[in-house]
Amino acid sequence: MKIKKVLLTESYTGFFFDDQQAIKNGALNDGLFYLGKPVLEGFTAIRQKGEAISIQIILEDGTVGYGDCAAVQYSGMGGRDPLFLASEYIPFLEKEIVPLLLKENLTEFKSLAEKYDRILINGTRLHTAIRYGITQAILSVTANLYKVTMAEIVRKEYHIEDTVYLPVPVFTQSGDDRYTNVDKMIMKEADVLPHALINNVDTKLGRKGEKLIEYVKWLHDRILSHKVKDDYFPTLHIDVYGTIAVAFDNDINKMIDYLLVLEQVAYPFILRIEGPIDTGNRETTMQFLKDLTSRLNQAGSTVEMVADEWCNTLEDVKYFAENQAGHMLQIKTPDLGGVNNIIESILYCNQYGVGSYCGGTCNETNISAEVTTNIAIACNAKQCLAKPGMGVDAGLMIVKNEMNRVLARANK
Repeated sequence: MKIKKVLLTESYTGFFFDDQQAIKNGALNDGLFYLGKPVLEGFTAIRQKGEAISIQIILEDGTVGYGDCAAVQYSGMGGRDPLFLASEYIPFLEKEIVPLLLKENLTEFKSLAEKYDRILINGTRLHTAIRYGITQAILSVTANLYKVTMAEIVRKEYHIEDTVYLPVPVFTQSGDDRYTNVDKMIMKEADVLPHALINNVDTKLGRKGEKLIEYVKWLHDRILSHKVKDDYFPTLHIDVYGTIAVAFDNDINKMIDYLLVLEQVAYPFILRIEGPIDTGNRETTMQFLKDLTSRLNQAGSTVEMVADEWCNTLEDVKYFAENQAGHMLQIKTPDLGGVNNIIESILYCNQYGVGSYCGGTCNETNISAEVTTNIAIACNAKQCLAKPGMGVDAGLMIVKNEMNRVLARANK
């Protein structure tokens, strides 16, 4: 089926772009704003509105597919592509990409997605946000053409033989509001909670980890005292941004002792710790996570390590999975570019018996959240992120509602 039209529009995301380097340099808060001048190229403020580009692919029979080009909150840092502004990239898309798409004859998702994920323009790959949005739209229009869900297209084209479509546990993130937002999560019975954003040793973790112990105890007590159903036992998943290693000077024995204490405090809830260490490079971070994971397993612990930093690309995911560097790997969806890479990442984790976390960023859109939810279901991910935003309600609504719709259709 020929592609007849490609429409591009400026869109909002569910959060903001933040100049992480300026924040690390000590920028101060003024309410929701940050004071001072931005450091990273392209930023006009340290925090500015999140932007995306919506792509509508229209086939000659009128079938329409949707995708949103979106980038992470901390764009331009850690080797990521630069800040993604709609006004800058729409002219590029109109000149370089739309004419190519209008020559395409769409019959399946996989081959066309791989083509645009890998295409070079003037010798350079497309911005990750563009690859992300285009491949979403290709998956969406393919599903709509064949009148099935996106999850069904993924299973068919990647030869996933499971016939039953199952719900994927949804992980809600609190941002800095790690108390009131937890109440929302408990009330709405989130499967996995709360993220908590523990990114400072002094104010959030504690120099001996005491503040995090107190917080896990509070979580434990809050859930037990306010849960409505007796069988509600969510997984506790906390992102610590490498602060545990900082607090214990990278001493693996002290870190394990501390993690075992957290496990006892969290019981009967399963505890996941994301990013316990960030050594500053991929190799040593991987090795440290591998050792932590192995040592915890040997101790019979139920605490799960989640890899985040330095596990960014499909190649990284494969490397961490092959080395069992973490019980679970976060697959940071916008950073992988084409959604075909998300599919392959989840399937690779499953192949190696490592938990696959179909993640992403608060700075996405409802469209990208719905597409990646379909992918998580199709590939049997271990959990997926409620997104966009940091307010809990909207992200959880978008992902859970799409999941329930897809399950109802695909299992019909």
